[in-house]
Amino acid sequence: MSMVRTHTQCQGTCVSFRSFSPSPSIPQRTHSSASSSSDDATNGTHTWIGKGLTCVCFKRRGNYERICFNLTPLQEERLKRLKHRTQVYFDASRPDHQDALRALWSATYPGQDLHGLISDQWKEMGWQGRDPSTDFRGAGFISLENLLFFAKTFSTSFQRLLKKQGGNRAAWEYPFAVAGVNITFMIMQMLDLHASKPRTFVRAVFLQMLSENEWAFDLLYCVAFLVMDKQWLERNATYMEFNDVLKSTRAQLERELLMDDVLRIEDMPSFSLLC
Repeated sequence: MSMVRTHTQCQGTCVSFRSFSPSPSIPQRTHSSASSSSDDATNGTHTWIGKGLTCVCFKRRGNYERICFNLTPLQEERLKRLKHRTQVYFDASRPDHQDALRALWSATYPGQDLHGLISDQWKEMGWQGRDPSTDFRGAGFISLENLLFFAKTFSTSFQRLLKKQGGNRAAWEYPFAVAGVNITFMIMQMLDLHASKPRTFVRAVFLQMLSENEWAFDLLYCVAFLVMDKQWLERNATYMEFNDVLKSTRAQLERELLMDDVLRIEDMPSFSLLC
């Protein structure tokens, strides 16, 4: 059995690709092609890192840490559950989905009665109309779960963003709830959850984190919301620039997930923004 190894230096992190028994139909990598693939992977683009790869090694704290492409049983199980969550559409006729909406209202506005699941009150939270169920089409039920997790787990940060407290705010602000749905969708794209194998370092790193904490996706969502708002303020952005802010938010999350000392979501520098 032969082993082919190529090495490249990428943004200060040493990356080692290891391939066993390469197929004759797969061209051997040159140094330049390996570097290109490494850059694509590090930047989170949806590019196959290479066939025949079994693991990726990051140099963290002076030692190589293996991130395996063959998932452990725990990773497979938790990824399966997370994939299932992302595939559930919001169904306004389901009692459990109705209950989740009511729970979100109660967590957002404690002590304030909700007049109905279709009501002008929902506009206060940043939904586009009287019926919030129409805004879940892009990301599904998990986007409601993310908002509810945020509201219950980090209520101070949630309320601060909801009420747009702090910083010089634009006259035309982003709608809070709809922004949350977009953040869920952005994270799903960034992590490339429905690929059969990890195609980026970011996803491979996240799967390691998911094996440590089943709520890693929800925690990452909360961090992402704070990062988005911080960048919004720094850019003095308006609603028309929301997509640009979301792109820069994704880039920031990817950089932090690949940092040497970030082994959990809680290790990300921006996690400290939560309270």
